[in-house]
Amino acid sequence: MKDLFQRAKKSIPGGVNSPVRSLSNVNGTPVFMKSSSGALIYDNQNTPYVDFCQSWGSMILGHSHPEVIQEIQQSITRGTSFGCATELEIQMAEKLISLVPSLEQVRCVNSGTEATMSAIRLARGFTGRDIIIKFDGCYHGHVDHLLISCGSGVTGAPSASSKGVPPAVIKDVISLPYNDTETVSHIFQEKGSSIAAIIVEPVAANMGLIPPKKGFLESLRSLCTQHGSLLIFDEVISGFRLAKGGAQEFFGVHPDLTCLGKIIGGGFPVGAFGGSTEIMEHLAPCGHVYQAGTLSGNPIAMTAGLKTLELIGTDAFYEKLNNHAKEGLNLIQKGIKSCNVPITLQSLGSMFSFFISKEAPENFASVHNCDHKAFANFYQKSLAENIYLSPSGYETNFITFSHTKNHFESLAKVISSLNI
Repeated sequence: MKDLFQRAKKSIPGGVNSPVRSLSNVNGTPVFMKSSSGALIYDNQNTPYVDFCQSWGSMILGHSHPEVIQEIQQSITRGTSFGCATELEIQMAEKLISLVPSLEQVRCVNSGTEATMSAIRLARGFTGRDIIIKFDGCYHGHVDHLLISCGSGVTGAPSASSKGVPPAVIKDVISLPYNDTETVSHIFQEKGSSIAAIIVEPVAANMGLIPPKKGFLESLRSLCTQHGSLLIFDEVISGFRLAKGGAQEFFGVHPDLTCLGKIIGGGFPVGAFGGSTEIMEHLAPCGHVYQAGTLSGNPIAMTAGLKTLELIGTDAFYEKLNNHAKEGLNLIQKGIKSCNVPITLQSLGSMFSFFISKEAPENFASVHNCDHKAFANFYQKSLAENIYLSPSGYETNFITFSHTKNHFESLAKVISSLNI
């Protein structure tokens, strides 16, 4: 494994194609994987790991689900990319519209970053305004103007969360504390007529899992409606994770624009954004807000995503999954109660995070104050027992039906052995 890392560093910056894979946040080095099945991923030496990362939440059915794989294999024989319109794109749009409450039209793109970038441009074009409000610790991809006070892999980075982002690019973006309704309201009182949109993770999952406080999302909806601004839900992670209609169905708060990714590609690179017909028809070729992509609506990604959505798109699926997750989390909680470290387990549905803290954090500042050195120690002990968690104290873990009682108990055993 170390040989692969040394080899990778010669041709890939830092040896990885996405920084968090480096495991630097947990004082480790990358684990190189080559195959997967259900709850397990296998490294280059065929060592199995119980995977609670699940490709950052993409694999809601577990890895290499046989029905999804079968559809992909059949689709590949018909071609991998056409650069032309396909019926699969229509089917995907129709499926998303049928499931997500706020969608009337959808455009498919190639990543969550592309979805949020495009939604922001559309919001500015539709409203004729410039200012965007985001929240500290919420990550909306690596597009320049949203790299401010982000969570996840850019934690600790200077100023705009990245070098190479000019001040002029971020001058019209305001980052506020998550779950702080009063501060958002104050900003709208000052600048409401210039605010194009709020973009928010309805369930923050890039500073660990931080659910919205009661009334927080409702207040954002109200302020945007009152001031003629758009509310954008970044549901790249929460979309199809909590309910068949995403977090907006789960909480009963409907945004103007929704960004999707991960699950809707069934493991392939994908993104999408959508909203009302009135807003979406401002996109080219109907309107004057430009957006394009050679591989947008890729037939393989559409095939994998459609099959995944077919298998998960019922209330019954989520009732069973959330109950399965609850049972597993109860087992993990037993391990926490018997250990000598102040661990807080925060969960919602089939998502969960560990914080080395006596109290559950509610925003980015409180997550930052958790003991991340102790988390790195916990992570390394889990990895040594062949349990692969999302490799940062600012990340979220995910449960599937393929996780068994033994998998949960193995993690609980590691936790119960922890000491300060």
